[in-house]
Amino acid sequence: MNQYSADAHKATHFLHVLETSAFKHPRTILAAILLITLFFAAQIPAVKMYSDFADLLPQEHPYIELHNSIKDSFGGANVIVVGVEVLDSSVFSNEALQKIHRVTMAVDSLTGVNHNLVTSVTHRNSRKVWMTPEGNVNSQSYFDPQGGDLSAAALAKLEKDVVSNPRVYGPLVSPDKSMALIKAQLNEGKLDYEATFNEIQAIRATEAQPGYRIHVTGQPMLVGWAYQYLDQIIEIFLFTAVIMIGLLVFYFRKLYGVLVPLAAVLVSTIWGIGIISLFGYNIDPLGMVIPFLISARAMSHGIQIVERYYAEINELDEATPDGKDHHQLAARTTFENLFRPGSLGVVSDAIGLLLIAVGSIPLNTKLAHYASLWALSIIITVLLAVPLLLSVLPRPRNTRIKHTLFRHVGFVCADLVSDTQSARRALWLGGLLLCGGFYASSLVVIGESEPGSPILYQDHDYNLSSSAINNSFPGSEELYIIAETDSKGGIKRPEVLAALADLERHMLTDPDVGGAKGIPDLVMQVNRLLHTNDPRWLQIPDDEQYVGGLMFTYMMSNPIPGALNEFVDTDERIANLVFYYKDHQGETIRRAIHMVKEWIAAHGDEVEGLSIRLAGGTIGVTAAMNEAAYETNLWVLPLVFILIFVFVALFYSSIISGVMMFMAMLFATTLTYAYMGVMGMGININTVPIIAVGVGVGIDYSIYMMDRIRSEMVRSHNINIAVRQAVRTTGLAVSFTAITLISGIVMWVLLSDLRFQADAALLLIVMVVLNGLAAMLLVPSWILVFKPAFICQSYTDEDGIIHAD
Repeated sequence: MNQYSADAHKATHFLHVLETSAFKHPRTILAAILLITLFFAAQIPAVKMYSDFADLLPQEHPYIELHNSIKDSFGGANVIVVGVEVLDSSVFSNEALQKIHRVTMAVDSLTGVNHNLVTSVTHRNSRKVWMTPEGNVNSQSYFDPQGGDLSAAALAKLEKDVVSNPRVYGPLVSPDKSMALIKAQLNEGKLDYEATFNEIQAIRATEAQPGYRIHVTGQPMLVGWAYQYLDQIIEIFLFTAVIMIGLLVFYFRKLYGVLVPLAAVLVSTIWGIGIISLFGYNIDPLGMVIPFLISARAMSHGIQIVERYYAEINELDEATPDGKDHHQLAARTTFENLFRPGSLGVVSDAIGLLLIAVGSIPLNTKLAHYASLWALSIIITVLLAVPLLLSVLPRPRNTRIKHTLFRHVGFVCADLVSDTQSARRALWLGGLLLCGGFYASSLVVIGESEPGSPILYQDHDYNLSSSAINNSFPGSEELYIIAETDSKGGIKRPEVLAALADLERHMLTDPDVGGAKGIPDLVMQVNRLLHTNDPRWLQIPDDEQYVGGLMFTYMMSNPIPGALNEFVDTDERIANLVFYYKDHQGETIRRAIHMVKEWIAAHGDEVEGLSIRLAGGTIGVTAAMNEAAYETNLWVLPLVFILIFVFVALFYSSIISGVMMFMAMLFATTLTYAYMGVMGMGININTVPIIAVGVGVGIDYSIYMMDRIRSEMVRSHNINIAVRQAVRTTGLAVSFTAITLISGIVMWVLLSDLRFQADAALLLIVMVVLNGLAAMLLVPSWILVFKPAFICQSYTDEDGIIHAD
């Protein structure tokens, strides 16, 4: 069979027939696209922008399963921590105590607060316990808001009583007595972050006065701060639109060159937001960079099509100067040349987006679903619609392409890899950079690499508050460890309490642990109290009934119901041990979890019927998120690499083409991790999807370059000429596409007060630049040095489709 005939390539011939038929009915197809666009536009009003804390948590992780089971009884990670700092004296003054109490009551009145889990030195749950001369145990609140001003002696007595209680002095009153904490848990099912944030800010404004500072930290406050920048997101969108329109005007200086790509990105965006609405998903403010990136990708594809359309018109006019109108043929030729490699590039984008769902984090799963479909829609809204639109529009009057700064990029790169010798030098340099990148990427940590939240800048009010609280207290970040027995009342067994006390001592050997709270401490303190406060009785009794009596005595001494709820459940079968840390950096969390597992491995089986479960609180929840991010990173990137390798190899019927793209991805991704290691960026649930998206988006450039070299090889049959011509022409497309993408996200770097958005945008910019360098220099160099057969032996069949047998 003749290798040039259509019968020899039935699959590609079938696709060619479909492509040809599309141009026989352009208006019908465009009308259908318009109707679908109107349908998606009607769905847009239903889309809401908000954050859901549950979406951040890997729900299948055992730590999160534990967190969900204990959050209503012992508390969860939605903790608000308010620090009232007295600048010139201590908290033990009438004015300071009244202020602390007012703030406490205001926090206790927040929307969605769990009233049973509010703690403060002035709250009714914080009590002084003593034994009366008659042998009874009594208790009272440290502070009586109705008792009027205290005398100097009464204040001194109050201070002495607080200092003598390790469950108050340290956890709720700072060691230097300059700050008091109010802690509150929010019920996750009733969260309204914006309302809670506004209420807290109102408290701060009301209580603001010279001599005091009020610091607030915690997950609800962090999300509330993110909500405050919604107007800024709109501002960034407007600035981005202005910049991209300016780029189009500067580059094309023609009506079609400006309006057609803008129409493409508008239609693509309507489809994308409509898809989000049909899924019933919300848009998370922290994930806005990726939708902007997809829109920028749509525009960059539109720009390449219009650019190629003008080039085809000029080429046809020069080849056949007969005065005929070639613009419809130019549109069809543009479609035939760009649709297939463009579709392969879009599929690569979608692969990177879709595989984000491999992890167990609902936020990333939602993002993967709608973003991958949004990206795939570009095939219809841009790669198909734009050439069809150009074919039905009148021929543009001025088709001359003006030379701009962008065109010099391709010429410079073509000169750098102009022959085999220079190509080898480029590959050796790329190899050296890759080796250095492997070393620098080893510096990347799992989780956060610095105190505070990476979502906001270090000088932001939230991080300053976190720093002030953690500097004054042993730690405000809590790790919950759950001890569970197999029978009702099992926690009262002396051997169980002794094991938990040993676990506490083991954890306190970590210098980052600022303190601990648990049922063994309470039992020992009450035991000491009942023996005339003799320190020798600070021990766990060896009789289960006596332990129960101590717990009952403490409960009866407290007129507030549920005095033991923060320590044990109502069946006295489960107990909560709390450990306090100063930060939730990745290294701190890993060490905390490791120490618990170390104790479990050594002593976990010593007490029959006792099991230790990990982990709750902010430390436990963050540990689960970090582990999920690590596992996702471990799976997603290899899968992205493998699937893109397979798609490229199948598309070009060549293993070598897949290997070439694999090496380009490896180069860009390794140096991206090197950048993260040098800049101190950690792998977490926020950065993993950015990297996966960057790989899919960036490989487009290498695909376009490889495809153009192949096309030029068919024309010239000379590999040196083909590479030089491809780099000079497609180099322009790559450089301008990269500039377009960077323009679509650079305003996040310059204007966003959300550090995560700025860092994510900067990380994507780095990936775009690295992928651009790989496409402009390494791919041509690889082809010049290794001369792969799928390029050097390529030919066209009778349909004009390129093959290499």
